[in-house]
Amino acid sequence: MLRFLTLRVLGAIPLLILLSVVTFAIIQAPPGDYGDYIRAMAVNQGGATFEQADIQAERYREANGLNDPMVVQYFRWITGIVTRFDFGHSLYYNKPVGNVVAERLPATIALALTCHILASVLGIGLGIIAATRQYSWVDTTLGIISFLGMTIPRFLLAIVILYFLVFRLNVSEVGMFFSARYGGAPWSWDKFVNLLQHIWPVIFIATFGGLAYNMRVMRANLLDVLNSQYVETARAKGLPESAVIMKHAVPNALHPLVAYQGVVLPYMLTGEIEVAIVFGLATVGPAIVGSMGVGDVFVTATFMLVLAVTLIIGNIISDMLLVALDPRVRLGGGSE
Repeated sequence: MLRFLTLRVLGAIPLLILLSVVTFAIIQAPPGDYGDYIRAMAVNQGGATFEQADIQAERYREANGLNDPMVVQYFRWITGIVTRFDFGHSLYYNKPVGNVVAERLPATIALALTCHILASVLGIGLGIIAATRQYSWVDTTLGIISFLGMTIPRFLLAIVILYFLVFRLNVSEVGMFFSARYGGAPWSWDKFVNLLQHIWPVIFIATFGGLAYNMRVMRANLLDVLNSQYVETARAKGLPESAVIMKHAVPNALHPLVAYQGVVLPYMLTGEIEVAIVFGLATVGPAIVGSMGVGDVFVTATFMLVLAVTLIIGNIISDMLLVALDPRVRLGGGSE
């Protein structure tokens, strides 16, 4: 196991370097930079002439190295990460990028993990129910739910819920985690309930899509396994149907879903990002969109790098879960 982890971590390093280069190049590809944002703000809000604003923008570019070639900017950014764990300075937020990430990433990961756990538990459980009641009204109803969960775009569902909350139910506290009275208050049960009242749409929408996928895959896999010869043998030995399903069929049907865990956390992160953008929550999603809109390249590149690291970690965890689920699986091509 230690050899496997070491090889996977070492193999992830060149992949992360390649991803950082590609991400940085793509972000820098569109015309314009943060200096253009400075110029627009000086003209629209500062009352400066175009010439004065252009001078301000050029001074800002020179002071912050925005006129340097893209290769120089990239190596300055990546060298700071490797040598000082410094992700650069956010031009828009006017603070270190590490602080921006530290402020938004924990809430994003907490929401994504909550959605992932709910989607896995509910999706697998409902998939088992659907498979063991094939062609019944329960199976049909769950099939409709899974179809809707996989076809309705998450941002569209978020807009619909936001419309009903704001224009039909007159909810005014949208786009925040807590009500104003709980802003600086210590944690309590009332504050936790207030948090759930604000973030339930994000959890519901991001969970819905993952639940639908898990349900469909679990149903299909379990139906295949239930027709296997070893399952028929277990039944012939007189084992209760519940023991046949839960001890023999379900563990083998879980293999594809366990492998899927390698990509599900980034999927949940992006699902949370889409919904958080619609609701305006202070998480990773609005920060990525906002930084891309004004040319704050270091914030965008850092968050993209974080998503890449999450994907790699998720794949390593899924491989270890496969070994825990089925000892016949061997890691690294060797015998253990």
